[in-house]
Amino acid sequence: MSASPSAATKGRSIVVLDFGGQYTQLIARRVRDARVFSVVLPPDETEEGIRRWDPAGIILSGGPQSVYEEGAPLPKADPRALGVPVLGLCYGMHWMAHALGGEVKPGNVRGEFGRATARVATDSELFAGLAPEQTVWMSHGDSVAKPPPGFRVTGSTAATPIAAIEDPDRRLYGIQFHPEVRHTEHGSAILENFLFRACGLRPEWTMESFRHEKVEEIRRNSTGARRNARRNELPSASNSAERSPESKRNAVRVRPPY
Repeated sequence: MSASPSAATKGRSIVVLDFGGQYTQLIARRVRDARVFSVVLPPDETEEGIRRWDPAGIILSGGPQSVYEEGAPLPKADPRALGVPVLGLCYGMHWMAHALGGEVKPGNVRGEFGRATARVATDSELFAGLAPEQTVWMSHGDSVAKPPPGFRVTGSTAATPIAAIEDPDRRLYGIQFHPEVRHTEHGSAILENFLFRACGLRPEWTMESFRHEKVEEIRRNSTGARRNARRNELPSASNSAERSPESKRNAVRVRPPY
């Protein structure tokens, strides 16, 4: 969904940086389902461009590439510099771990795809109030082999010992699986914990309020355009129908051709 920051929401938003994952738009939709406005931006968006949306948090999407591949997408602006919580999903988690001094292990050709049973730390911000064991959806090749300094492991599966990490002091979180898909048992609750616990947001945004603000913006722009058009239509001295007597005397008279 495209919008301008002025029309998007009166409150703060969640910015989703798109690393090319198949579920990126679904992430944004799940955030809006939780009544928080979200916007998807490319990873090469500038810090200024991100700040225009007044983000309360950043979500780094998944993606099909490895952080070791040449040309792999990288954020132009360091999300940590924005001073808000950051949640990395799949590739987003890999980039975060790799950038902060952790170790990412290249996966095999087959990778891991499908349902898995995860054990999570319920004292984590992301998993607070949830069952310690839950079904999640995996879709990845690479995985984090060693978390960055300051992070602790908060989730694991039989095939992926480091399936979730967090550094609560810096408000940085990473998840290997996909909470945005319905196959992840408590995915919506995990995202809501990020929105409401980590980012401190409130569920106040609605599509109806967005429509209302967008209509008001269009009206304001239309009113301004009409005013400018009327100004441009005002007659100038050279176009005035009332010419001076001198100009009338100097006018060239053309005889009819008969």
